[in-house]
Amino acid sequence: MLFLLKVMTKMGQLRKTSIVLVVLGFVVLSATIAFVLEPDTFTNWFNALYWVLTTMATVGYGDYFAKTPAGKVFTIFLYVFGIGLLSLVIGKVIDSIASLQRQRGAGTLTFRGDNHIIIINWSKKARAAVEEILAYSPDAHIVIIDESSRHPLEYLHQVHFVSGDPASDEVLEKANIRACRAAIIFADSRIEETSLIDGKSLLIVSSIERLASHVHTTVEITQEKNIQNFKHAQVNEFVLSHDAISRLAVRSALQESNPDIIQQLLSRSYGSDIYEVPVQSGWRTYGDAFTALLQQGATLLADRSDLGINRKLDEPIPAEAKLYMVSDGETYRRITGK
Repeated sequence: MLFLLKVMTKMGQLRKTSIVLVVLGFVVLSATIAFVLEPDTFTNWFNALYWVLTTMATVGYGDYFAKTPAGKVFTIFLYVFGIGLLSLVIGKVIDSIASLQRQRGAGTLTFRGDNHIIIINWSKKARAAVEEILAYSPDAHIVIIDESSRHPLEYLHQVHFVSGDPASDEVLEKANIRACRAAIIFADSRIEETSLIDGKSLLIVSSIERLASHVHTTVEITQEKNIQNFKHAQVNEFVLSHDAISRLAVRSALQESNPDIIQQLLSRSYGSDIYEVPVQSGWRTYGDAFTALLQQGATLLADRSDLGINRKLDEPIPAEAKLYMVSDGETYRRITGK
């Protein structure tokens, strides 16, 4: 028994790859020995391999069993060493899974996927953004980068977490910044000084621009005076913190029900939404697109940032056009075929 414990202890200290190779070698050698000892019982080597595996797994169907004294002695050997060896492998597998889960929760694993969305700085706004993304695309993969030490949404398998300084190259590489679809940087509400909040966001944006300039970046800005700095850093989109809330509050006071319309456009959870629609071959002017979409239950809204195209219906649609429409999800899928 002491010898067995020493052997198992030594095996437990081996690397996982080494253990797998030892087990495979043990199974192949045992099957060969069993076939040599009782060729009439097993008739071929594969049956001997099958018997070894069922014996080590303690299944024991009884369709094959040792009949000679030498075969029975070898069976006892398999009971003692084979079952222990297999238990060691199972323990290593369980330990590996548990270790991966711990690393995932601690945010130390590197994300290997692509076309994902990175959300930086965890907060209630970031949580709402995750919910909004998943409402629009349930299969989307999201990577959260935050300086906290615990995964905020560990129960969501498609949400990955990277712990560390978002401005650090190492942390951004762990989030696979070069292969991501877009990055959203929220203002870090844990910083008390407002100017320092924007300063941190600007540092993060600069790191992203240096590592992956093609990534579409959206940043929450706390002070309007800093907008020019973010434009200089090539930020694609920026949102003034609390600006939308203030505007909705004013409209609620001055125009009843107006915020309800805006709220529907801001959320994919209910009502209509804004979608990009590809230019179809039969559309030559904005009027063609407007009429075609209207007949299908949608309303043409804008070309890129131009919201005045309803006054340009006779103008041709430029080659670089990006058209946006307002519709519900079902209409959008019917028009685009998605």
